[in-house]
Amino acid sequence: MTELDLNILGCGSATSTLRHLPSSQVINVRGHLMMIDCGEGAQLEMRRMRLKFSRLNHIFISHLHGDHCFGLPGLLSTMALQGKGGTVTVHIFKEGAEQFGRLLDYFCRERPYELKFNIIDTHKAVIYEDDAITVSTIPLTHRLPCVGFLFREKPKLRHINPVACRNHDVPKHFMNSLRQGADFVTPTGIVIPNKELTTEPDPEISYAYCSDTKYSKRVIKAVEGVDWLYHESTYGDENLKNAVKRYHSTARQAAMVAREAGVKRLILGHYSNRYDDENILLRQAQEEFPATILGNEGMKIDLNKL
Repeated sequence: MTELDLNILGCGSATSTLRHLPSSQVINVRGHLMMIDCGEGAQLEMRRMRLKFSRLNHIFISHLHGDHCFGLPGLLSTMALQGKGGTVTVHIFKEGAEQFGRLLDYFCRERPYELKFNIIDTHKAVIYEDDAITVSTIPLTHRLPCVGFLFREKPKLRHINPVACRNHDVPKHFMNSLRQGADFVTPTGIVIPNKELTTEPDPEISYAYCSDTKYSKRVIKAVEGVDWLYHESTYGDENLKNAVKRYHSTARQAAMVAREAGVKRLILGHYSNRYDDENILLRQAQEEFPATILGNEGMKIDLNKL
């Protein structure tokens, strides 16, 4: 299995509390770190979880409410003080790039890394791609322009069957071709089908991050069939009116999205600070979708393990 971990740095809403920090997550893709949202305290949680700043090169900001981006200037300043090299790309709305660009140029003018802003909007689009993964935006329904992010692994290489390869004298230099699906032709011209020399590749994993949004049919369509879904669950059933008014979701609505989209696992988060115990949210969600867990600060999830 290739390395694919989700690290939750903050899963509260609006303000920091003694129990929860504002929204922030880090995905580890084969040793390369990508941050989703950057609420206050994100850099401290990175230290607690032993996530290396030097490996962080992409930051995805879902929208421009402070609880999702106020940690950004401090984090980028710390990375500069630590001598972080290379490039750091912040994927953000145009207004955010302008505001944070001016702020950082004033307070953190000398940066050893190159800071880039990739401007996003509310249209569904692939905004990042490498040889392992694609990242796409998911249009959400909130009080101001807001997107979620869909991380989807690309197809993986097949596994070598070492016994079969030895039996057919397959040379080492041909192993990469086998992993990519090529048949092997012996020196005498006999074709050995690839399926006799390899086994199936590991499945491609998908992860969708949806915060903040009210219950939305277009979100259901956008996350259809994903393996893991993080969906905001700010309120319980008793606060449905507040959820509708403030363009947020209840835990039950998050679970309805998961059920109707046919996802495999649901992670709750973005809890209102009115709750001293989120288990009431978990119970309501599990009534709709049993494969639900509560997100929490310091949680590390191996996304390969469904």
